[in-house]
Amino acid sequence: MNHECALCHTSGEDIVWQNKLARVIMVNDAQYPGFCRVILNRHQAEMTDLNAAERLELMNIVWAVESVQRAALNPTKINLASLGNMVPHVHWHIIPRWHDDPHFPAPIWAQADPMKTPHGISQEQLAQLRAQLEQLKP
Repeated sequence: MNHECALCHTSGEDIVWQNKLARVIMVNDAQYPGFCRVILNRHQAEMTDLNAAERLELMNIVWAVESVQRAALNPTKINLASLGNMVPHVHWHIIPRWHDDPHFPAPIWAQADPMKTPHGISQEQLAQLRAQLEQLKP
């Protein structure tokens, strides 16, 4: 654990699933409902810091989250991103995207189109996503 690293601490996170290797959190972002992160539980900066079995297990978790999002939310596209420039701790962003979201088709970190409004999904869809993520079987 790195005491300086924000992702080494779980306080305030909305954890919906976890195992020994990683956790899945829901990101509270009104513009991107259903946005999740898969975060490695220990501090490592790069995917190649993990052994081959850990890399495969982590990616299986990422792909399982993507599958659940697709089934529960039916987005136009799912974006997968692992940057680490701001927080050098292995984590993946799994972001449901819709053709009418403020940044589509650009990345969510690009300049927003002021003429677009965030895509709305129902509380029922979010509840379904949460329930399915809690049962994740990567």
